[in-house]
Amino acid sequence: MRRDVFQAIADPVRRDIIGLLAHKSMTVNTVADNFDISRPAVSKHIRILTECGIVQINQKGRERFCEIQPKELAPVSDWIDQYRQLWEDKLDSFENYLMQLKKKKNE
Repeated sequence: MRRDVFQAIADPVRRDIIGLLAHKSMTVNTVADNFDISRPAVSKHIRILTECGIVQINQKGRERFCEIQPKELAPVSDWIDQYRQLWEDKLDSFENYLMQLKKKKNE
């Protein structure tokens, strides 16, 4: 079953795993060493990330390396982009309001 990318990022542990793997590929054991949960629990999170295509497992000798597939996060970026202009407008409005207050204070 292929999972949805939004299911993958819904869990904070999986978001942390994505953050770790964004910097470099790691073995499953190395990923697990960064968490205070069991290795099987980390493996389950990695499996979910693999099912939605965010992480790819590559066998190199005896080791299994987890590598991030950032293009699979594009739907998240696209979804966020629809709200980016809204927040930029709100922040611009707030900045204008603060400038007006400062101007009134200096008059």
